[in-house]
Amino acid sequence: MTVERVLIEVVGWTGAGLILVAYLLLSSGKVTGQSRLYQWMNVAGAACFIVNSGWNGAIPSAALNVVWLLIGGVTLWRIARKPA
Repeated sequence: MTVERVLIEVVGWTGAGLILVAYLLLSSGKVTGQSRLYQWMNVAGAACFIVNSGWNGAIPSAALNVVWLLIGGVTLWRIARKPA
């Protein structure tokens, strides 16, 4: 296995871990769906999945994660614009 291939796998597993932990935190009540932490974990996880899926030619998965990233990005933008 090449170094490049290992890095792509590490990126993919990192994305999986981020999204899984984000969901665990949400489900256990540690964060809300409107928390910056939850949204950033989803955005970063989706970005990692886009890299891994795109590299592996899994276009449906890559497309899903582009939408996932956009949803998280819009939510972060709305959170930032909300008056304190």
